[in-house]
Amino acid sequence: MAQFAILAAIEAIVCFTPLGSIPIPGLVVATLSHIPVIVAAIMLGTWAGAGMGFLFGLFSFLIWSFAPPSPVLAFVFTPLYSFGDFSGNFWSILICFAPRVLIGVVAGLTYGFLSKRSVNRVFVCGLSGVLATLTNTFLVLGGIYVFFGRNYAMAIGEPFGVLLGMMGMVVLTNGIPEAIIGGIAGTVCVPLKKALKQ
Repeated sequence: MAQFAILAAIEAIVCFTPLGSIPIPGLVVATLSHIPVIVAAIMLGTWAGAGMGFLFGLFSFLIWSFAPPSPVLAFVFTPLYSFGDFSGNFWSILICFAPRVLIGVVAGLTYGFLSKRSVNRVFVCGLSGVLATLTNTFLVLGGIYVFFGRNYAMAIGEPFGVLLGMMGMVVLTNGIPEAIIGGIAGTVCVPLKKALKQ
């Protein structure tokens, strides 16, 4: 419980303050909000990771509902915010919560499965972090495309036909750096586990 509470406090810090963003050369900013979820899943198990992912989703929901970083796009993450003709709905909640919960589920299940098979622990923890982060990236972008594609394209002033390509660029410029950060965060769990045992 103490470890979960510490990670929850870190999650709140990285979600609600600028400390949770790392500028990447170019036009993107990588987030650190997935790191406490990955660490919770590897250190405390899949259920703890899912719970931390729910907190990530809840904090994100509150931010997008009441102080959105981009008011034009808030409707894809919350039904409580509208921008002109664009408004959120049930699918906004799904996009905001499900991918974040699944970060913890994927990290926990990957670590649990591979760690029992005598695979190198550093590799297992790193892979768990990478796969969990990519799960979030693809589900958020995929959810936006499937449920809000045309409205999202109109909101950003682009034709719907180029939206898929634009999202592919987001995966390359934002998703890949976040996955690398997630993998590094996962490997940190190896010495952390040893330290806690001592």
